[in-house]
Amino acid sequence: MDLAKLREEIDCIDRQIVELYEQRMEVAGKVAEYKLETGKKVFDRVREQEKLQKVRSLTRKEENSQGIEELFEQIMSMSRKLQYRILAQKGVTGRLPFIGIDGLDRNARVVFPGAQGAYTQAAMEEYFGKDVDSIHVDSFRDAMMALDEGSADYAVLPIENSTAGIVNEIYDLLVEFENYIVAEQIIRIEHCLLALPGTKLEEIKTVYSHPQSLMQSSRYLEEHPEWQQISMGNNAFAARKVAQEGDRTQAAIAGVHAAQTYGLEVLEKGVNKSNINSTRFIVVTNQKVFLKDAKKVSICFEIPHESGSLYRMLSHFIFNNLNLNKIESRPIEDRNWEYRFFIDFDGNLADSAVRNALRGLRDEARYLKVLGNY
Repeated sequence: MDLAKLREEIDCIDRQIVELYEQRMEVAGKVAEYKLETGKKVFDRVREQEKLQKVRSLTRKEENSQGIEELFEQIMSMSRKLQYRILAQKGVTGRLPFIGIDGLDRNARVVFPGAQGAYTQAAMEEYFGKDVDSIHVDSFRDAMMALDEGSADYAVLPIENSTAGIVNEIYDLLVEFENYIVAEQIIRIEHCLLALPGTKLEEIKTVYSHPQSLMQSSRYLEEHPEWQQISMGNNAFAARKVAQEGDRTQAAIAGVHAAQTYGLEVLEKGVNKSNINSTRFIVVTNQKVFLKDAKKVSICFEIPHESGSLYRMLSHFIFNNLNLNKIESRPIEDRNWEYRFFIDFDGNLADSAVRNALRGLRDEARYLKVLGNY
């Protein structure tokens, strides 16, 4: 057998495949025009399943049937995306009720979870300024409810730490509440060991902090195995407890901001032993708005629990040349082994590529929510 001749034969077949593919796409364009006139949806799951069964039956060898099905899944996917693009060019992009604004109201009321001195307060003041009109609540849920009830215009919430990962509860609350991300703020995290003024290390018996802060400071805490570690809902709560109870056997792991707020002494700085530890905070509102110069879109979606469904959703980003920054998954309550996916990608809701991708995602997902553009 001559390899060169075999390759020539493959090249000849490939030219025919390309020609047939282009013919099929021309017809797909006409289908888009028809659907535009009649108002029919681009994605017809029943029709596609029938088509896949038919092409499988056309194969002469059973071992080729799976490959043919995968090939036609790709062809039909490209056909759908072409149809979405044509519809977008005709101005049919679907409902996207977000309004572009020039900036956030810096005189608005802002809520943050935790006590005075929390890292969330530091992030809020970094973004809105130290003179911001603010209130604080006990929990993340309370902050979201403050927006829902109208007692605050914006909330500042931690969503991701560079070493500890995502804050799961925030992702779940973004789905539960009709609140949307409009900005983000990243601050460096330096955990400190705080105690009453004049306290010596050998006096400490108990350390209080948020579970993630205890985890991030684990190497330092391992040097003091005699200390009891107790978790609290917020670092600032821990600092406040130590200050209020006046017990020199107690210490808190929190930031310098908390030490200044509660009059505590910094016994050790940088107990998390990381020069790159940072937390990303989001600014959330109950209005469907986005800054006109926003560069990142966050969405979440649910998909059918079947082979290839996630790949088909992600292909919309490839086709529209959109860069993904992040993908996370969270289990869906009351549905074992099914997951909700969260994605961050580059873009602006006013961009045609973004709107085209969202149109396709909305048609093909069981559930889709735009979490914000910021």
